[in-house]
Amino acid sequence: MRTCISIGEYATIPYCIEGLEIPVYCVEELCYCIRENAFLLDSSLMCDALSDWIGEECGLRELSEKLHPLIHRQGSLSLFVTMILEYVGLYDSEVIRGIEQVLKKGAGLSSIEKRKRQIDSMVEKKKYAAALRGYDGLLARWENGSRGKDGSQGKDGGADRELPAADVRAAILHNKGVAYAHLMQYAQAAECFRQAAEISRSEEEYVAYLAAMRMDLSEADYISFAAGLPGGYDSALKLEKALEHARRGWEEQVAFRQLAVRKTWREGSERQKYYEENERLTQALKDDYRDSVSE
Repeated sequence: MRTCISIGEYATIPYCIEGLEIPVYCVEELCYCIRENAFLLDSSLMCDALSDWIGEECGLRELSEKLHPLIHRQGSLSLFVTMILEYVGLYDSEVIRGIEQVLKKGAGLSSIEKRKRQIDSMVEKKKYAAALRGYDGLLARWENGSRGKDGSQGKDGGADRELPAADVRAAILHNKGVAYAHLMQYAQAAECFRQAAEISRSEEEYVAYLAAMRMDLSEADYISFAAGLPGGYDSALKLEKALEHARRGWEEQVAFRQLAVRKTWREGSERQKYYEENERLTQALKDDYRDSVSE
């Protein structure tokens, strides 16, 4: 068993890493946050605010002074993080080398791609409303970056040279659609998938668009909609097969059997049990929804 002795002081004012929005109160918490989110970090971590916090709030002025030259001489992010991790001593050299490799692999990504990773993690954590705001910001940055100050296109117009390939924009739109779908805002999800399909020309994106439309429209309206799609028969058929497969899978789940039990309660003589269980489940869903839309 490895024992680690904490160093420095417990901060009165926490430090919040930009993009992660996770408050840390000591350098050990900072190291843990870095390890768990290494693939999300970018050069914004290297700043005077963090160096000052380490020196003033944590009382580690020696470490703060060592970090300062890396910030102002544009040292690498991996070297900056490694210096912190080695000084604190929370992790062994093997773990530190692993974190260093993750950071080096991410060095070739544009700032938009790294920010997308951060926002994608919000979707995974069911922070859908916050993720949607993040995706909107990325898409606005993309639009602004594709034009110069005079409104012209291309490098001569001052376009953002960090803009990655168009398939990254399609992926942003797709994940924005996923976030909308989780919030059951299917019309908005469909529009995101449609735009993603136009960019990527991917059948999978087109099927996602059809799926969102199927959820948004009534059965009759969807049939009319699908019938009017030019050349969309094969994709619509693929969607129906996928839905049928999903239905069969759902019927094998424990939750489906629990629903069947509640149905017998409702139709039988145990309605009070049915109402009590519904109240419990409804409250759980409300709590999950509040968590998903909170900051």
